[in-house]
Amino acid sequence: MAAIELLECSRLEIQNRLDALKSQAERNKLGQFATPTELATEILEYAKDLLPADNKIRFLDPAFGTGSFYSALLRTFQSQRIESAAGFEIDLQYANEAIGLWNESLLRLNIGDFTKAVLPEIDEDRPNLIICNPPYVRHHHLSNQEKIRLQALTRMVTGIKLNGLSGYYCYFLLLSHAWMPENGLAGWLIPSEFMDVNYGRGVKEYLLNKVRLIRIHRFDPNDVQFDDALVSSAVVWFEKTSPNSGHQIEFTYGGTLNNPRICKKITAEELRRANKWTRLVFDVGGGRPDKDEIKLSDLFYVKRGIATGSNEFFMLDSKRVEEYRIPDEFLIPILPSPRFLSVDRIQADHIGNPILEQKLFLLSCDLPEHEVKEKYPALWHYLESGKEKEINNRYLCMHRSPWYTQEKRSASPFICTYMGRHLDKSKPFRFILNRSKAIVANSYLVLYPKDYLRDAIEKNDALLEKIWAELNNINVDSMMGNGRVYGGGLHKIEPKELANVSADGIIEAIPELEALYEKHREGAKNLQLQLDCFSF
Repeated sequence: MAAIELLECSRLEIQNRLDALKSQAERNKLGQFATPTELATEILEYAKDLLPADNKIRFLDPAFGTGSFYSALLRTFQSQRIESAAGFEIDLQYANEAIGLWNESLLRLNIGDFTKAVLPEIDEDRPNLIICNPPYVRHHHLSNQEKIRLQALTRMVTGIKLNGLSGYYCYFLLLSHAWMPENGLAGWLIPSEFMDVNYGRGVKEYLLNKVRLIRIHRFDPNDVQFDDALVSSAVVWFEKTSPNSGHQIEFTYGGTLNNPRICKKITAEELRRANKWTRLVFDVGGGRPDKDEIKLSDLFYVKRGIATGSNEFFMLDSKRVEEYRIPDEFLIPILPSPRFLSVDRIQADHIGNPILEQKLFLLSCDLPEHEVKEKYPALWHYLESGKEKEINNRYLCMHRSPWYTQEKRSASPFICTYMGRHLDKSKPFRFILNRSKAIVANSYLVLYPKDYLRDAIEKNDALLEKIWAELNNINVDSMMGNGRVYGGGLHKIEPKELANVSADGIIEAIPELEALYEKHREGAKNLQLQLDCFSF
């Protein structure tokens, strides 16, 4: 076995040993997910195809780890082509092991934070090949002070201010711009979600306007690249040079980087007009919707279920209600989470409570503590048990007065799960018909019928069943195309994304609903005309 192959075997042993020393929670917080050998090799082989054959390589990996990309570099390129190689690693354990492993090579590994590193002064010292799998750290693991620092830096380097919900990888990518000389090449292994989510707009602006975007390969979400990270990955390639007019970008999907299942070319102008790149590129849900398309937002107000602040404390089953003698007046029926809800039609008893094996109630009380203590001592003792667990100091509870009151919400007949997997015979999202007065927590989305629709349903109960049936008939690709997907085929859809799903099929299938909608739309137009005349 060649020396470099032996080093790769040693590197994998070190990687596995170091990973085992940290809990999954610690690695999630630090975003430490090593690139598999096969994928690292594919990425470097593709870089070799993009680089001119006579180019000397100055390599940089800003999130080095134990050196999966550096190892692939040494296996892919002849040693005489590699002029220099550098890396940054913030974790002392990984850095020290990597230094020991690669001490006889030309690697210069810096122990420290890439986002705080000092730039090389001249272009000749800057890397012309950056390959990186940046830390996958979600925004909520970054302090406000750190976000402000990173936003200021990326704005100074690129002129782009990133959204506060941006993951750490977005800052890494944009900050690398200052490190690259003209015509430098970069390949980034990052979560594919940036193509569809709001916080990804800054990254897309950078890729379209500041560099020449060459290719984006999106892996099939069911083919997870990292066994220990729930993320759908993409490899983004670009060159630091101004994009040409009419420039086309190659988009590939599925299979491997070097042997994809789907290949398309899309102009930069088309991408600028598209809100969600995956929907445009991969025709998920049938492409871009027509401007006159009727959406669910024309029929419903879509909201997330309530956030309680602590489901385990505020959501009580019948046994706990009886044990702590919680008064009925402070209890609101609430549905269990989707994984514990085996039916899609919720019937109600004579007082409106859902008929389910697992009955849950949401505790909500507006009375001040002194009044609760005086009038309802059993409830007061239960609230005191929550204070002992510091429930009252959790973020949502701290911002409520009193801390044990809940957002006022009414029940809705239409509920949708917001997360699920798309398996062979199952859809990732379920529409549930709720005939009870139960509300839902934030593991569901709620579709509140607009006034004209609510009035029609109250007059014609059959309309309720018809709408529910057609909600379940919505094309699954349309739902998934408006949502987002993570590793292992996990799909999510947010309120605005569900509101954007086409309702044309519902309107066409229910003639009386079509007439209602047209009447409502005409009324809205007439009202707007009156308002315009009044303002004039």
